[in-house]
Amino acid sequence: MQAVKITDKVYWVGAIDWNIRDFHGYSTKKGTTYNAFLVLGEKPTLIDTVKKEFYGEMMARIKSVIDPKKIQIIISNHSEMDHSGALPQAVAEIEPKEVYVSAMGMKDITAQFHQNLNLKVVKTGDKIEVGGDTISFVEARMLHWPDSMFSYLEKEDVLFTNDVFGMHYATSKLFDDENEERLWLYEAEKYYANIVLPYSDIVLRFLDQVTKMGLSPKIIAPDHGFIWRKDPSKIVKLYAKWAAQAPKNKAVVLYDSMWGSTEKMAVQIAEGLRQGGTEVKQLSMHSCHRSDVATELLDSSALIIGSPVLNSGIFPAMADVLCYLKGLRKKGLVGAAFGSYGWNGAPVDELTKMLEGMGVQVVAPAVKSLFVPDETVLASCRELGLTISKEVAKKLQ
Repeated sequence: MQAVKITDKVYWVGAIDWNIRDFHGYSTKKGTTYNAFLVLGEKPTLIDTVKKEFYGEMMARIKSVIDPKKIQIIISNHSEMDHSGALPQAVAEIEPKEVYVSAMGMKDITAQFHQNLNLKVVKTGDKIEVGGDTISFVEARMLHWPDSMFSYLEKEDVLFTNDVFGMHYATSKLFDDENEERLWLYEAEKYYANIVLPYSDIVLRFLDQVTKMGLSPKIIAPDHGFIWRKDPSKIVKLYAKWAAQAPKNKAVVLYDSMWGSTEKMAVQIAEGLRQGGTEVKQLSMHSCHRSDVATELLDSSALIIGSPVLNSGIFPAMADVLCYLKGLRKKGLVGAAFGSYGWNGAPVDELTKMLEGMGVQVVAPAVKSLFVPDETVLASCRELGLTISKEVAKKLQ
C-alpha cells in the first residue's frame, strides 16, 4: 500500500472501500473512500483516520512515507465512525503528543470509545504550528454533525473538509482532473441530497462565512471521494446551488403497488404532468432505492405520492421512504396523494397528512380508487397531474 502525493508536504493515506453498498440506509452503488491525510514537516500530522476495518490499509500507506512513531499530532475533524473508528488504534500505536478535536468532538469521541485519548479542544480561529506551516481551524457545526470542523494548512493552501464537498465514490483516481464529470456528478448530487440537504440554510451561511474569512484554497480535501485540485470552486458552486433549492419545472411521482391499480393511477398522473409541460420522474418503490428518490427530489418542485392499502395502513415501502424523506426536510414542494384500496380508503387520506407533516403544500384532495381504477378515476388522475403542473408553473413565475 502506497501513499499518494498531493503536495510536497501532504499525502493521502486513506482507504478505498470498493464493496460497501449501504451506508446507514443510503445506497452506495459505487462504494466509497475513507480519506486520511499525512502532513510532513518538523511535526508530522495525521488528519483524520479511517473506518476501523481499514486501519491496516491506512497504516501501510503511512509507513510507505514515514515511520508512524514520528507522527506528533493527530487531528480528528469529524467523530463519525467511518473517520474516527481507527482513532483509538492509531493513538495506541503512534502515541502522538496531541490529538485535536472540536468541543463537540471531545464529547462524541469520549462517548463512543470510553477511553482517555488525551484529546485537546480547538475552536474557530485557533491555530497550531506543525513545523514550517500552520494549521488553523474552522468549526462547521451541523455540516453534518455538531462536531464537524475544517482544518486549513495555510502555506500549502489545502483545506481539509471532512464530509463536506465529498461523495460516496470509490476510485483509484484520487483527483478531480482524473475523473470524468459525467461519472461523478450524480454521486456528488446524491451525497448532498441524502446527507447535507437538511442543513442547507447552514451551508449558505457557512459559505458566506468562509468567503468573508478570505478562504479560497488551492486544494479541497474531503474525507469521501476524490480531492479537488484542478478546480475546487466547482464543488463549492454546486453546494451553493443545491443549498439554495431553487425550483425547477420537475415533479416526482412516487408510489408502490400490489396488483397494479396504484401504478395505473401513477401513469396517468405522470401523463397529466407531462401534458402540462412538467418534467416527470415516475418512481416505483418496487425498483427504486430511497436514496435515489431523495436525489431526484433535490431539484424538483412537486411530490405526488401513492400507495395501496395493506392491513389498514399504507404499503410498508411507502412508509419507509416517506419517513426517510421527512428527515431530509426538502423545502418548496407542492403535492398531493393518490391510491387504491379494497374496503378501507382512510389510509390513502393519511398520505395527505404525511405530506403536510413533511412541509409539502397540498394543492388538491387525494384521488382514490376502489380496487381497479375505471376511466373516471384515471381521468381524475390526469387532471391531478395537470393541476399540479399549473401550481409548479406559478411557483416558477
